[in-house]
Amino acid sequence: MAATSKDPHNARELARVVLLGARIARREARGKKVKALENRVDRIREQAQKREDAKRQK
Repeated sequence: MAATSKDPHNARELARVVLLGARIARREARGKKVKALENRVDRIREQAQKREDAKRQK
């Protein structure tokens, strides 16, 4: 179930994305690479969108 009517993410996915965002910010501040974490966020978003699109097509 989506957290809001305009957002495809559920509560668990939102929490994961926020946590990863915090990790990305910390790593960037230290000058470390963040591409892998950004890829994880992208995968979460894509999966959420696919799931919601499939629900809307039914």
